[in-house]
Amino acid sequence: MKPKNVPQTIITAAPPLLWETSAAPATRYVSSDPKPLDGTALVPEGLGRSVPLAFSEHSELQVVRHFKALSQANFSVDRNMYPLGSCTMKYNPKIAEAIASWPEFFNAHPNNDKSPALAVLGELQDFLGELTGLRAVSLQPAAGAQGELAGVLIIRAALANRGELETRTEILIPDSAHGTNPASTTMAGFTPITIKSGAGGKITPDLVRPFIGPKTAGIMITNPSTLGIFEDSIQEVARMVHEAGGYVYGDGANFNAIAGIIKPTDYGIDIMHINVHKTFGTPHGGGGPGAGPICVTPELAQFLPGPILEKVGDHYRAQTPEKSIGRLKTGWGNFGVLLRAYSYLISHGIDGIRKNSIQAVLSGNYIMKKLEKIFPAAYPETCMHEYVAENPYVAGGVHTLDIAKRLLDFGIHAPTVYFPLIVKEAIMIEPTESESLEDLDRFVEVMETIAREAQENPEVLKNAPHSLPLGRVDEVLANRKVIVKHDLV
Repeated sequence: MKPKNVPQTIITAAPPLLWETSAAPATRYVSSDPKPLDGTALVPEGLGRSVPLAFSEHSELQVVRHFKALSQANFSVDRNMYPLGSCTMKYNPKIAEAIASWPEFFNAHPNNDKSPALAVLGELQDFLGELTGLRAVSLQPAAGAQGELAGVLIIRAALANRGELETRTEILIPDSAHGTNPASTTMAGFTPITIKSGAGGKITPDLVRPFIGPKTAGIMITNPSTLGIFEDSIQEVARMVHEAGGYVYGDGANFNAIAGIIKPTDYGIDIMHINVHKTFGTPHGGGGPGAGPICVTPELAQFLPGPILEKVGDHYRAQTPEKSIGRLKTGWGNFGVLLRAYSYLISHGIDGIRKNSIQAVLSGNYIMKKLEKIFPAAYPETCMHEYVAENPYVAGGVHTLDIAKRLLDFGIHAPTVYFPLIVKEAIMIEPTESESLEDLDRFVEVMETIAREAQENPEVLKNAPHSLPLGRVDEVLANRKVIVKHDLV
């Protein structure tokens, strides 16, 4: 069955390998022990080696066309809609890409106090402090998970400074929190304690209270949660944790729903990381690149990972806090991503960021309402920028993975699936503020088509995708029998 509305840009046949098109394949040898013209060894004797590699014979034009064809066979946010809940895959403005390549930044030395690069980073710290209300900021963490780890290590350092590290060993984590929170907690030497969500998918003071005690080091809250719901009891929960002597960590993975609307300090957050690669339109996916700046209260500023920047006269100067947890990254963190985030922020301003958040929330609720009869929300109330849908077609043998694969036939990347784990066969849908009303309506139409197929012809979904270079692959086998290299000789 040929799907309708398949974009013309989808590549339906995989380009041949270079090895298959070479007119005169040959084996060459590449040495890691090269010598300059005077014959002096560049590598100490015995440490170099010659590695046989297979090279194919092609013109530059053939090679360029080959890799261009490969790139067109991929999905990308520049060509396809990415309703990717949990990861906020929004459009990446090209002006930010251009600015990141300016020589004034690209060639800037990280230790030059007068460098425009340091001024940008210093102003970025100020931007993030304004948006969160947490004025002490470090740009060191190179990913959201690393920002989480930095935050929990700061809690550890603060407790040690208070002489309470030996007794406060537990971090409370709602089951609707971001998935890496338990790992970050464990890596920092604490014990994660899971708090189950209530009937409406939220945490409440009554659910949290039994777990708070003298062992409580803090709580990690993702707000909005991974269910796409705002935790409206968060102020009371934060007050309870504070009264018990613990800290409140805010996971910033879903900051795109509230940035510019509410400051996390307004509901009791002490520490927060921000996924700037989600909130401020910088590229991410496939494991990177990313950046997860960490923002804290003035009380905790002394423990921030360094260096951080402070303004002295007309320029910024690097300094490391007195009781810093140390470096998390060389240099200034993932500078290219931070520069793109800064470009995004100055392009929009605080008011623009607020409008983006409002639009993201509006788009999420629009999709949820349009799909409520065929893909109902697991927790049907006003959502934030994303909603978690249930899959009502499992009884007919159609699983969430089948729906995800079928979407690819229509030129739409799959949403996050099977997460959060507390919703069986979950489909997490996040349109972001990037998509137009026409794009949202087309996504709804495609989901309506898939719902009909699930009821009338489920085999179409079970065997999807049908229009891509590769069909359904055996993902279990791929994980059990991993091929990390190929012998080309």
